[in-house]
Amino acid sequence: MFSLFKKEIAGFFSTLTGYIVIIVFLLATGLFMWVIPGENNVLDKGYSDLESFFALAPWIFMFLIPAITMRLFADEKKSGTIELLLTRPVSDLSIVLSKYFAALTIVAIAIIPTFSYFISIYSLGNPVGNMDMGGTWGSYLGLFFLAAVYVSLGIFCSSLTDNTIVAFILSLVVVFIFFYGFDAASTLVSFKKVKYILQELSIYKHYRSMSRGVIDTRDLVYFIAAMVLFVSLTKLKLQSRRW
Repeated sequence: MFSLFKKEIAGFFSTLTGYIVIIVFLLATGLFMWVIPGENNVLDKGYSDLESFFALAPWIFMFLIPAITMRLFADEKKSGTIELLLTRPVSDLSIVLSKYFAALTIVAIAIIPTFSYFISIYSLGNPVGNMDMGGTWGSYLGLFFLAAVYVSLGIFCSSLTDNTIVAFILSLVVVFIFFYGFDAASTLVSFKKVKYILQELSIYKHYRSMSRGVIDTRDLVYFIAAMVLFVSLTKLKLQSRRW
């Protein structure tokens, strides 16, 4: 599994994909937070917090993560190397997990440099360090879990087709539905039980909850269950080629 993981990481950085994702993410968040005037600009707001970053990141990842995951299985199918991969002495789950963790590692590498935003805002506070530390670290944890679910959705969508463009569009639509669609739909229904179910299915609801700095086990269970579900569905789709 580790050799496949290293192969996927090398694959990301042997092309421009890995570099572009990291640069675009940092450039987009940096411009909105520090350069472009508006409500997301930290200097214009005058508050020492990272709320703007954590509001922008899920939407930017909504486009970047499907761009990372779209080729993971779609390219293998198109080139025919998936058949060769399946004959290797590794389990289907190991194949899926190696690709999953490789994509998640790229996302984590993109997030790590944003700690410089935290250091900057921490230093700009009056007094220095005047910011909600619990909310900040809770938001970072929530962002990582959100990205992990996005990746699991992305690799599942990639396993459904041999066309990378179709995989990208499908991933984008599914991620949007899970992040915003369910939450928006909950405002349109009047039945409390249906409203509650739709809200519980929404990534946004659980991400927002963790952003308050309170780590609720219900939120952790949701993120972990979603990751396990879509990784398992990807494994099942991979196995279906042998039926």
